[in-house]
Amino acid sequence: MTTLLITHPVCLEHLVPRGHPERPDRLRAINQILAAPHFEDLERLEAPRGLRRSVLLAHDEAYVAQIEQAVPAEDLWAIDADTWMSPKTLEAALRGVGAATRAVDAVFHGEAANVFCAMRPPGHHAEQDKAMGFCFFNNAAIAALHAREAHNAERVAVIDFDVHHGNGTQDIFWSDRDLFYASTHQMPLFPGTGEISETGVGNIVNAPLRAGDGSAQFREAMMSIILPALDAFEPDLIVISAGFDAHRDDPLGSLQLTEEDFIWITLRLVELADRHCAGRVVSLLEGGYDLRALATSVGCHVQALMRASDS
Repeated sequence: MTTLLITHPVCLEHLVPRGHPERPDRLRAINQILAAPHFEDLERLEAPRGLRRSVLLAHDEAYVAQIEQAVPAEDLWAIDADTWMSPKTLEAALRGVGAATRAVDAVFHGEAANVFCAMRPPGHHAEQDKAMGFCFFNNAAIAALHAREAHNAERVAVIDFDVHHGNGTQDIFWSDRDLFYASTHQMPLFPGTGEISETGVGNIVNAPLRAGDGSAQFREAMMSIILPALDAFEPDLIVISAGFDAHRDDPLGSLQLTEEDFIWITLRLVELADRHCAGRVVSLLEGGYDLRALATSVGCHVQALMRASDS
């Protein structure tokens, strides 16, 4: 089986104010690097439009209606200082949901060994009833809940290595023992959640890092805290919230990771997926705001997924 790439051009039409870090050029940079010859073996698929009932797996009905009604006919509209909508934002967000659920279907149906979804806006800050931090619908949580509903997955894990804590995924998973969320992230930093003491019902594992921490601290947190907990959880699917803003060149964080760290953690997660869930991994783009660092990091992440699918 191969690695599948899912994306959609409407994600370029989710517009934000000039100078906003979560800009369409992020996806253009990713598209450019994934068009290189060494990615020619990638299977490619255009994201379907996500179903409203899929969104409702993770979000309240009233909240979804609020987002639907907030779409501006023209120009831009701010939900908060960070989170903006344009006329195509809802369509892009729904395609993100469709990419996540289609990716889950692909790995459970044996169409692909693993999947990377290059979509925007991101999702891991979206709580059950709140948009924030550039995010509207929580694609990682929706992917996990879709796996349970559509494929009878008993246990699904989300592993998040974005520089910012995925408060939304934690919020949605908080009381469900069969959903596992683990995160490395810089602290203190937006959104202010992610303390070690935040454990849900024993299904939440936070391993916060400090500004200036790099490969050694990141790998130690993964090896001593997160990966053993994930191994003990024995997931039927691993979903990655793949944020690349922990890179040392990113303007929104102060961690010091490099492309080699993203390769390393990708391969470690694939090893655990091979052990517990027939290699099923779905990776969803979250942050990453230095265009060069984002593009090279995504390229390395996808190459690691491809290497795993070939083995």
